[in-house]
Amino acid sequence: MVLSDHSIQEALDSGRLVVDPIGENAIQPASLDIRLDAHFRVFRNHRQAYIDIREEMEELTEPQSIAPDEPFVLHPGEFVLGSTVERVELADDLVARVEGKSSLGRLGLLVHATAGFVDPGWKGNLTLELSNVSTLPIRLYFGMKIGQLSFQNLTTKADRPYGHPDLKSRYQGQSLPTASRIYRDFQNKS
Repeated sequence: MVLSDHSIQEALDSGRLVVDPIGENAIQPASLDIRLDAHFRVFRNHRQAYIDIREEMEELTEPQSIAPDEPFVLHPGEFVLGSTVERVELADDLVARVEGKSSLGRLGLLVHATAGFVDPGWKGNLTLELSNVSTLPIRLYFGMKIGQLSFQNLTTKADRPYGHPDLKSRYQGQSLPTASRIYRDFQNKS
């Protein structure tokens, strides 16, 4: 079941859910608003001939940041990684889903391509997969409401929550937009 505003507040009060800093009026009827940070990872499209998921490709993306009043312009068809202002921590029996805001979706802004699921035990700022499917550039601003999290309780606590040593979790504790680490799946294989 999806948590209501009342249950979200209870989870925050009990410490099962941590959102820091939490925005003003962030708690909605069945979700919690998240805001866009000033840090991005942009693709260096003209420096790589292809993406090889077996290889670490440090040169594939580069960090960019914007000043508080400066827009980040997301062009049509462009894909960049962004980050949330909020650091999120989930208890071992709580999961979250990242969803877009309806008003932004109506302009062609998508906030995740496929990674909209946040595992129990997660700790860190969320990396957003931002893309513009409209025909015009979209200006994004630091601190704007960019998406929302909905929450669900698990039937039991996870035996191996995100960050458990057996899982080799790639992104636990991230604070900035983090490039793909899929190449680690191919390391040390015989």
